[in-house]
Amino acid sequence: MTGFIIVDKFAGTSSAHEVNKIKRLANTPCGHMGTLDPMASGVLPVAIGNAARLFDYFLDKRKTYVAEFKFGLDSDTLDITGTVTKTGGRVPQEIEIVNVLPSLCGEVMQVPPNYSAKNVGGKRGYQLARSGVEFDLPPKKVNIYSIKLLKKISQDSFSFEIECGGGTYIRSIARDLGKSLNTYAIMSGLVRTKSGCFDIKDAVKTEELTPNNFENFIIATDSVLPFDSVYPTEYEAKRLFNGLSVPCTYKDGLYKIYFTDGSFYGLAEAKANNLKVRTKLC
Repeated sequence: MTGFIIVDKFAGTSSAHEVNKIKRLANTPCGHMGTLDPMASGVLPVAIGNAARLFDYFLDKRKTYVAEFKFGLDSDTLDITGTVTKTGGRVPQEIEIVNVLPSLCGEVMQVPPNYSAKNVGGKRGYQLARSGVEFDLPPKKVNIYSIKLLKKISQDSFSFEIECGGGTYIRSIARDLGKSLNTYAIMSGLVRTKSGCFDIKDAVKTEELTPNNFENFIIATDSVLPFDSVYPTEYEAKRLFNGLSVPCTYKDGLYKIYFTDGSFYGLAEAKANNLKVRTKLC
């Protein structure tokens, strides 16, 4: 069994917990394509079986979030689940927020939260932070394509739509937005509405899945790959599916490759007028 299920993750549960539910139903190894913080909800693409081999192809895909930021206080985790470390910051006006948002977009150097899975000397950042160890994480280059103020949702909180590349921390955006406005801000809510080609409108909550309906929600692996297709002849297939290359006239790049009966096999790569199978996904 292989393919994808777009899980609409519950807030308050871990990404691993949701994946384990799929794993039990599929009775095969599974993995998620981009973790979500426990407090977050929304799109969590889960790869079933060999589809997990596509992980690297989805790492840098664009993601869209609807986030809630609460102004006037700070916390050690940069979100509402942490210990409050600062209070008394002012709540900015909407026009002030709109005016500074462009400065936070583009290719930026972002400092990850200490409470993160970043590796620090062989340990996760959140492990060190929970132990009271003081450390600084180096900034990392990320792409933030757009931040839109959606609305004011309470006296001190606003919602935003954020489109960004892989590896971006929304909690860090809240922190940096607060700094830009000479105040504090933390993330108080987060929903991922899109991750690459996976959209929340196609997502399902794991509580709705049963052994009887599970397979109805599986998305075919080849349907989410943005590559052209290759259908080799019997002679070519015999060589390709035994690890050999064949001459070709395709442009250099990746292609979806199919068996002679039309069923999906995996990915092949064309390079210097030669085609060779790169990844088996069937």
